[in-house]
Amino acid sequence: MTFVTRFAPSPTGPLHLGHAYSALLAHDMARAAGGRFLLRIEDIDRARCRPEWEAQVLDDLTWLGIRWDAPPLRQSARLPAHAAALDDLWARGLLYPCTCTRRDIDLALGAPQEGVPLGPDGPVYPGTCRPAQAPRGPRPQDSHLRLNMRRAATGPCRFTETGPAHARPVETTPQDYAARIGDVVLARRDFGTSYHLSVVLDDAAQGVTHVIRGADLFEATRIHALLQRLLGLPAPVYHHHRLIRDDAGKRLAKRDDARALAKYRAEGATPEDIRRMTGL
Repeated sequence: MTFVTRFAPSPTGPLHLGHAYSALLAHDMARAAGGRFLLRIEDIDRARCRPEWEAQVLDDLTWLGIRWDAPPLRQSARLPAHAAALDDLWARGLLYPCTCTRRDIDLALGAPQEGVPLGPDGPVYPGTCRPAQAPRGPRPQDSHLRLNMRRAATGPCRFTETGPAHARPVETTPQDYAARIGDVVLARRDFGTSYHLSVVLDDAAQGVTHVIRGADLFEATRIHALLQRLLGLPAPVYHHHRLIRDDAGKRLAKRDDARALAKYRAEGATPEDIRRMTGL
């Protein structure tokens, strides 16, 4: 089996040192395995994605010495496939519409307070809109859609992890899905899809065999493994790497312009300097 991995940035801001580390690590691992490295532009957030940011992403990656082995896949071109998967899950009674705002959820949970369970997407949804019976009729287009974990997680679900912190098979039970993850959103009114759904569908479409990404997405992989099983998709091997942090130990974000690659480039840094800064 050919080793196939990818880097999937969102063009909503500048790439920083954390992005550089993730992209370089995935590129290095693909080349070491004699495999393929792919690029995906995750541009479904139309309100925040900008052509100038996408151009900067491509320029920064090229400057780093990264080369992709096929034309970049644009996630927005995959929306029909995302919609078809939602139709399938809806027809099987696994989705339901949700009108709750973030404030509604906080009020239902009594937040802020100690003991509120936190899942990959924040506080575990309390099930306010979950119906007793599966909804009927056409799939709604104007509301969030949540995955009914009580119907979807019917047995243990596993994925293979090779990252330094969790190098082992990882299993999630139906009880864990209900208590630790909850009914996650799979379609957003403004996007038409969600990160969780689009990432598993697009990885499968690109033939990705190994997903290399930050440790902050480790818990979300439990959701992705379940969706792969529900949708009959191949399950890649996962490698969640360490995060690049600032001097205070905080994980870098796109708003951290002080760590933007463009800034280092303007100051005369070389790709070898970036590798040294990130521990590569």
